Parts: sequence; C-alpha cells; structure tokens
Amino acid sequence: MSTQVKGSPQAMESEEFRDAMSLLAAPLTIVTARDAEGRPWGFTASSVTSVSLEPPLLLVGMSRTSSCFPALSEADEFTVNVLGDGHRELARTFASSGVDRFAGVSIGDWGDSKVPYLTDVSVAFRCSASSRIPVGDHTLLVGELTQMRGHGVTASPLVWYRRDFRMSV
Repeated sequence: MSTQVKGSPQAMESEEFRDAMSLLAAPLTIVTARDAEGRPWGFTASSVTSVSLEPPLLLVGMSRTSSCFPALSEADEFTVNVLGDGHRELARTFASSGVDRFAGVSIGDWGDSKVPYLTDVSVAFRCSASSRIPVGDHTLLVGELTQMRGHGVTASPLVWYRRDFRMSV
C-alpha cells in the first residue's frame, strides 16, 4: 500500500505502470538462499541495485506472493547471481512456478556457509541480510556484501526488456 503525498497527482493504474516499466531495461539475476531446513530457494530478479559503497550494500525487490518469499524473508544470508547471455533458459526456469528450479543446476556453497551460489555466472555476491523494508506489494531486501566470487566469465549481460529476456536492447 502506498500513501499519496498531499497535492500530488493520483498514482498510475497497475497495468499502465507495467507497460511503461517494460521499456526500462533491467539486469537479470538469480537470488538464492537456503531455508531453515537447508533447502535451496531461488528466483529470477530484475529489481536489484547497489545502494551504498560504505558499507557495500545491495537491494533486491521481492514480491510477497513469490514462493521464495518465506525463505528469503527469514534468511540471514543470500546470494545475488549475475546472469549473462547464456543464461536465458536458467532465468526462465527460476521465474517459473511449480518446477524444481535447481534440477540440473550446478551450485556451490561459500566455504564457511551453506548459502548457495550458481557456479557458472559472471559474478556472485554473497550478502548478509541487513534490512527488510515492506513497500507496496514487495519487500526490499537489503544485504551487506560479505564476499564476491567471479568466475572469469565475460559474457554479455542478460536483461529484462519489453517483458522478455534479452541479450541487448
């Protein structure tokens, strides 16, 4: 739910907003974590950005209706895996409901943690959850970067643009 500032125009309708936002290219990532029982969870996210250099902080937008929301809303740590042009099908899988998202996917765990990362991505950011901020129908998950793993992959980025996975706009 949002609050209208006195004197501001009325908010756009949801569908009109979605149409407009489809023209804003966004990098694609897969956010991964484990729940309290140790099961891996992950989802495709296009709402990811850096928010601070000191300390290094990342922000991830999570829909509260996502099947991953319960696990990510309680996880102490999570990984943001940056996707490249060869990850289109992986992005589709992690954006799908009712499938085993980790079937056939190569994952690793950080040495002193069980937080999963995808082994063939350009870069993976290990984050310690520092804040969860409810906003509208999403929760903004803020994580402090604690470790980074580059895989030497220099692929072109995979982006979300005009409601599709693209290698460039």
